[in-house]
Amino acid sequence: QVQLVESGGGLVQAGGSLRLSCAASGSIFLFNAMGWYRQVPGKQRELVASITSGGSTNYADSVKGRFTISRDSRKNTVYLQMNSLKPEDTSVYYCNAPTTNIVYWGQGTQVTVSS
Repeated sequence: QVQLVESGGGLVQAGGSLRLSCAASGSIFLFNAMGWYRQVPGKQRELVASITSGGSTNYADSVKGRFTISRDSRKNTVYLQMNSLKPEDTSVYYCNAPTTNIVYWGQGTQVTVSS
């Protein structure tokens, strides 16, 4: 059983930065890709960024140029560096790791950006 634990959320002013971490209890080489999603109440969970085992990345248009996803295989951790944060980035951010049979999710970490 793999567990994903997010950390690094918090309250920040618009224009500020935060770095989210997602630590996996097992090797992240188990996963072909990992990603970050976010969700606000009443809305569908949306993909923010993803990274493959080969290092290829994909971003939502709304965060391109501001967010960077990366991975440290030695630490079994995926990061999301968030710069130039905007109030509309306020959300609960979830780490995601899909496999053929099951999709693993973290518990979520709250990010709040004040104007």
